[in-house]
Amino acid sequence: MSQDIRDFVTPETGLLALGEPTHLEPAFPLVRNEIFARLVEFGFRSIAIESDRVAALAVNDFVLHGTGTLDAAMAEGFSHNFGHIDANRQLVAWLRDYNKDRPEAERLAFHGFDAPMETMSVPSPRRYLEYVRDYLDLDLDIASLTGADELWSRQEAVLDAASSPGATTEAEKLRTIADDMLVALLGRAPQLIATTSRPEWFRAKNYLTAGLGLLRYHRQAARTGDPSTRWSGLSGTRDASMAQNLLDIREIEQRRGPTLVFAHNLHLQKAASYMRMGPMEVHWSGAGAIASSLLGEQYTFVAGSVGRSAAIDLGEPAPETHEGELQRRFATWGLTAAAELTSTRSRTDTTVEQGYFPLDEANLTGADSVWHINTGTELMPESSGLRLRAREVSS
Repeated sequence: MSQDIRDFVTPETGLLALGEPTHLEPAFPLVRNEIFARLVEFGFRSIAIESDRVAALAVNDFVLHGTGTLDAAMAEGFSHNFGHIDANRQLVAWLRDYNKDRPEAERLAFHGFDAPMETMSVPSPRRYLEYVRDYLDLDLDIASLTGADELWSRQEAVLDAASSPGATTEAEKLRTIADDMLVALLGRAPQLIATTSRPEWFRAKNYLTAGLGLLRYHRQAARTGDPSTRWSGLSGTRDASMAQNLLDIREIEQRRGPTLVFAHNLHLQKAASYMRMGPMEVHWSGAGAIASSLLGEQYTFVAGSVGRSAAIDLGEPAPETHEGELQRRFATWGLTAAAELTSTRSRTDTTVEQGYFPLDEANLTGADSVWHINTGTELMPESSGLRLRAREVSS
């Protein structure tokens, strides 16, 4: 048992995936900040969170170069309302403070690795494809093929296959155009990087990856058939985009150092993911399952759990559950090897509204370790140097 994440990092680790079991417990990103500060001392040079990768470029510009303001970075650089989380603001402020007096090669980078979408609202690919069109200096009328953005972003386009624009003739043309632009982006890379820069080329690739991911998601949304199969396909399509983003981030960061990845357990675990959506059973391979199968020992997964939480009205777990065993091990929070857990039961005292997914066999299969928080929001890591310094920067 330990509070030092470095005890669970191997020399091969390139992506250290730190999972959380719910997005609604504030202690997880707070402790994440503390963990990342320790990892920086160990050679980590970037962090990637479950947020829109293109939007996160605004945060990275701020933390690397001071472009814009902290308020703008928080407002524009996050999806899923994660810009409103205080711990994320503390993290971004600390990253900027850490970077501003250091050589560029030593600065810490911030990445999102999610696709630019919410579960029920997925935007038009127009602005992403137009960005790449302009970067490549092509004469293409993207807007005439996409039509009004609202046709894509309305909930009906995801919930109702018949209302989706993803299978139209125009969408097929857009996918062909996007594929052609990818060929051009790769084929012209030497000239493009020489006339712009390597970061600008990767920025265009980020936009194109997002646009292609949106076209694929909308195509899946247009498929009819069994609802469980349809939503499993949508979940798998989103996580495939997330996995591609993780691989691209690793390509960018591999010369500088490992990356801490922070997201829900369902996206990061090595085994296949499962959840219920009303009467539907949804099964898919998460980004972690995909990345770990491709990266092998370079991918390390730490499953997250919490004992009790006032923030989500979660009570004390039963003693014989995974969380119950971990409660006895850690008075505040800590890490342990997954193989050392002897409990076999998942807790059953949770509700859908809590957004909490208890530790189960899928989380723990292949997990390298588990980090457990005993009492949720009551745990305020005041001893964290990162948290205190971030407060000073943002005050």
